[in-house]
Amino acid sequence: MTTRRTLLAAAGGLSLTAVLAACGTDTSGRYSSGDAGYVSGDGVTTEIPADQRDEPLDFSGTTYDGEDLASADLRGEVLVLNVWYASCPPCRKEAPDLQAISEEYAEQGVAFLGVNVRDAAGPAQAFEQTYGITYPSLPDTDAQIMYALRGQVAPNAVPSTLVLDREGRVAARISGAADPSVLRAMLDTVLAE
Repeated sequence: MTTRRTLLAAAGGLSLTAVLAACGTDTSGRYSSGDAGYVSGDGVTTEIPADQRDEPLDFSGTTYDGEDLASADLRGEVLVLNVWYASCPPCRKEAPDLQAISEEYAEQGVAFLGVNVRDAAGPAQAFEQTYGITYPSLPDTDAQIMYALRGQVAPNAVPSTLVLDREGRVAARISGAADPSVLRAMLDTVLAE
C-alpha cells in the first residue's frame, strides 16, 4: 500500500530532478576565476545580411564629457557600439584592441561609442584614461539605452559589441570580449556594402 509519505517523497524527488536538469548547463566558463560579480558574454558572433536587418536603433544620452549624443547623429557612418563597465575583466582586456581599431578605421567612416552600464563619471573616466580610450561613452546606469538595445544585447552579457550599418541597423554582434580579427572582418563587410 502506497502511503502519503511515499507519494510526497516521490513527488519531491521528481521536482528536484526537474530543477537540477534545468540547471544542468555548465556556466563555469562564463565566470572569471577570482573575479566574481559579473557574467561575461558567451563569445557568440552574429552577422546579419542587409536584407534581414531590423529597424535602426534609436537611443540618446549625455557623454561623460557633457555632450548630448543621439544614435541618429551618427547615421551615415558605420558605428561600433560597445557595452562595458570599468571593473569588468573582459572589458579591460578588449579596451586596447577597441581603441586601436577605432583609430585604424576612423578615416573609413567608422565611429566608436561606448555604453557604460554601471559607472559614475570618476571610474569610467579613469578607465578611459588608463586604456587611452579617445571615443566617447554614454553612461546608462538607469538602463534606458539598454532598453533601446533589447533583443540585440543580453542585459547580463558584458562586454557586448554591436556593429551598426550606415542606416543605424544592427549588422553584426559580438557577445563577450571582441576578438580583433573578427571585429575587423565584420567592419570590412559592412563598409563594403
